[in-house]
Amino acid sequence: MRLADMICQPFLFLDTDMHDSPLTPSFFPLHPMAWFAAALAVLLLAAVVLAWLLAGWLAQPHRQHIGAAPPQLGAVAVELASAPGVVRGWYAPGAPGQGAVLLLHGVRADRRAMLPRALALHSRGHGVLLIDLPAHGESDGERLSFGPREGLGIAQALAWLQAQQPTEKVAVIGVSLGGASLLMAELPQSPDAVVLEGVFPTMQAAVDNRVRAVLGPLAPLARMATPLLLWQMPLRLGIDPQRLRPIERLKGMGMPLLVAGGSEDRFTPVAETRQMAEAAADAPHQLWLVPGAAHVDLYQFAQEAYEAQVFAFLRQHLQAR
Repeated sequence: MRLADMICQPFLFLDTDMHDSPLTPSFFPLHPMAWFAAALAVLLLAAVVLAWLLAGWLAQPHRQHIGAAPPQLGAVAVELASAPGVVRGWYAPGAPGQGAVLLLHGVRADRRAMLPRALALHSRGHGVLLIDLPAHGESDGERLSFGPREGLGIAQALAWLQAQQPTEKVAVIGVSLGGASLLMAELPQSPDAVVLEGVFPTMQAAVDNRVRAVLGPLAPLARMATPLLLWQMPLRLGIDPQRLRPIERLKGMGMPLLVAGGSEDRFTPVAETRQMAEAAADAPHQLWLVPGAAHVDLYQFAQEAYEAQVFAFLRQHLQAR
């Protein structure tokens, strides 16, 4: 055999083997649709896991150390027993004949969010009670329930304030979750007037609006993300989200109502704020849309206009005649 043949023969064998036996393992050459289905399954699993973790975080208690009330409020600390546990807050009595106001903050906040309103109201002679919603601030509660358990604490706080002021009229200002929880609460005695700020009509709308706002240009994905968040509520909280419909509690409500919202609110859009006001058709009601405001503290955003609208409404319905 020639030297050249001896050198080339091993490579000729390797070349023949490469053509006859593919190096790619047999499980790789899948149909493109199979790859697509596998990738979609992984994405769906990741979405479910992410939604589960996010919902778990959202339901966690919002604990905060509050401390003593500011001296200018002249308030005392109160502890009120309720089904979810002790509800804690500050109470400052007002002048005779000026009525009192229960102030309810929004989700993942505490009574301090309502302090500027409380100071302004108290300076006008109104008594004020600021509470931490259950599972917020210093109040007891194992988890947020987005209405039902918070409503139990609110009902107890309102009954306590009415007992403290038996000859006075009592109103409530509820912001976002605070207002929604008030509407979902079973109240032994209704307040004399209510102010709702940025309150969602249904839990489904609240979640969907927030998901769309967070996703931005990917908002169409909310059709998948919203159900993934809502289906967990019965598992985690024992609550059917379809029953969390504050708007239905407005029907047939007899007390005067002021519904407020921001014209740029993406969490509770103008159309839903209007629906909330229209649902109280049987009661004296007002609608106030704050130009340029998003889902923010309306008092901080437009203080003078707030006092002209909301404080005037309260003065009208709280002062003794």
